[in-house]
Amino acid sequence: MKTLKFKLYQSQRNKHLKRSINAAGVIYNHCVVLHKRYYRMWGKHLNCAKLQSHIAKLRNRKAFWQSVGSQAVQDICQRIEKAYQQFFKHHKKGVKPAGFKKVRRYKSFTLKQAGYKFLGGNRLKIGNRVYQYWKSREIEGTVKTLTIKRTPLGELFIVVVVDSVEAPETKFETSRIALI
Repeated sequence: MKTLKFKLYQSQRNKHLKRSINAAGVIYNHCVVLHKRYYRMWGKHLNCAKLQSHIAKLRNRKAFWQSVGSQAVQDICQRIEKAYQQFFKHHKKGVKPAGFKKVRRYKSFTLKQAGYKFLGGNRLKIGNRVYQYWKSREIEGTVKTLTIKRTPLGELFIVVVVDSVEAPETKFETSRIALI
């Protein structure tokens, strides 16, 4: 596994990605509210599959939530599930459950298998829009995940996790000693 980070060009199109990150923050906070309510009522964490189906139903009613792809919503639900599992496993050691995040400070969303496509050159298609990025090196291997990150300054980066193709090892022979 190898991680590559590229900066997106500054463009008016980037406002759509920033809105998607904000929508992902709203979905995250809604999931946290549901988990806290479920924990208060039943004393255990909410099943990830139930949470995903609930959020899928809500996405049909709320147009703002539809700017986030279904893969990203599933990733949000899985992250919260993992945080609650850690909380239940280590709650005596002081581990806290997932908490709220300010939407403006929410930083990223991740697309795992679908929702993006690398076009020729330095172009990337996310959803229906095409974005350009600074291609400083080639992406070799199969892409596993693509994360859109926002810095505190508002710059956008894409972080690509690649299952790298390993090069064959070269053999070195050290049988002779060089005499000078």
